[in-house]
Amino acid sequence: MAVYKDGNRWRVVFRYTNWKGERKQTSKRGFETKKEAVAWEREELLKLNVKMDMSFERFFQLYEQDKTKRVKKSTWASKKVIIEKKILPYFKNKRMDEIEPKDIIAWQNELLAFRYPSGKAYSQTYLKTIHAQLSAIFNHAVRYYHLPYNPAQRAGAMGSEHHKEMLFWTQEEYRKFSEAIMDKPVSFYAFEILYWCGLRCGEMLALTPEDFDFEKGTLTISKSYQRLGGEDLITSPKTIKSNRTIKIPKFLCEEIQDYLAMLYQPQPDTRIFQITKSYLHHEMDRGAKKAGVKRIRIHDLRHSHISLLIEMGFTALAIADRVGHESIDITYRYAHLFPSKQTEMADRLDLERLDMQKKSEELV
Repeated sequence: MAVYKDGNRWRVVFRYTNWKGERKQTSKRGFETKKEAVAWEREELLKLNVKMDMSFERFFQLYEQDKTKRVKKSTWASKKVIIEKKILPYFKNKRMDEIEPKDIIAWQNELLAFRYPSGKAYSQTYLKTIHAQLSAIFNHAVRYYHLPYNPAQRAGAMGSEHHKEMLFWTQEEYRKFSEAIMDKPVSFYAFEILYWCGLRCGEMLALTPEDFDFEKGTLTISKSYQRLGGEDLITSPKTIKSNRTIKIPKFLCEEIQDYLAMLYQPQPDTRIFQITKSYLHHEMDRGAKKAGVKRIRIHDLRHSHISLLIEMGFTALAIADRVGHESIDITYRYAHLFPSKQTEMADRLDLERLDMQKKSEELV
C-alpha cells in the first residue's frame, strides 16, 4: 500500500484479495492533503475487512453509517422508517451471505398478503418502494463490501409505480378559494405564492425577506423547510435545478410587501411564514369547502401553476426553468395538457403532397 504525491495532489494505491480469492489493485487520486488520502485508505481497508457472514441487522448499521453522510437528514429519516418497520423484522437475524432469492420471495409474499382491518392491501407504489429500499441495501453490499450478488434483484421487484391523479384548479376555482381564505392573511399570502409561483410547499415555508428583490421583481429559491423529529430543518432544495431565481408578477410583489409590513420587524433571514404543513392542509379543507370547489392537495397548486402556464402558451423548457424541473419531466408529465399538433401535422403533410403532385404534373 502506498500514499504518495501525484503532482500537486496526493494518490493512494493498494492491493487486496477479493471474495473470489483474486488479487486486485485499486487506487484513487486527487486528494488535496496527505491526511485526506490516508483517511480514505483507512476507510477502504475497513470495508475490505468486513465479512459478509455478519447479520443483516449488523450490516444495516454499517449501511446507515455510510448513507447518513451522503443524503439529507429528511431523506434518511423516511428510508429508515421503511427499513425498521418492513425489512428488519424479517431479515435482521439472517446472515448476509445466506440470504437467497427464495428468502426475498417469501418476504414479498408476506407483504403482498397483508391486509389492514378494513381489508385494504398495501398500494402497488408502496410495495415497489419497500422492495427498492431492500435492493439498495444489497446493492451497497455488492458495490462496497464484496457480497457476490444482490438476491433482491434476482428475485425480481414487486409492486409498480403509479402516479397519483394529477388535479389542478382553474383560475376561476383558485379565485373563489383565495377569496374564501382572505380572512386569514398568512393563509392568503402563502397560497398566493404557491399558486402564482409554482413553488413546492417546503420552498415556500423556507422563504425569508432577503429572498425577495422587489426592485427587480424577483424571488430566489435556495432552500427548503420541514419539521422533522420536533426540529425545524432548513435544507437545500429538492434538486440542483431547484435552486433558481424567478420573476414574479407586479401584483404579487405588492401583496408580499403588504404582508411583510404586517409582520413585527422581520429579520432578513427569518422565515416569513411561521406555519406548518398541517396548518395549510386545514386551510385547504376550510377554503375549498367555503368556496364550493373541489379539494386538491397542496402540491396540486404547483400542478395548477404549470397547467396555467401551458394554457398561456409557454414552452416546456421555459416552464421547467421557472418551477425547477427538467424540461423532459414537464413534457412527459403534462403532455396531455399541451395543445395537440397532430392536426397541424396532417394539414402540412397534405400541402407537401399537393406541392409534390403539382411539380410532377409540371414536368409532364
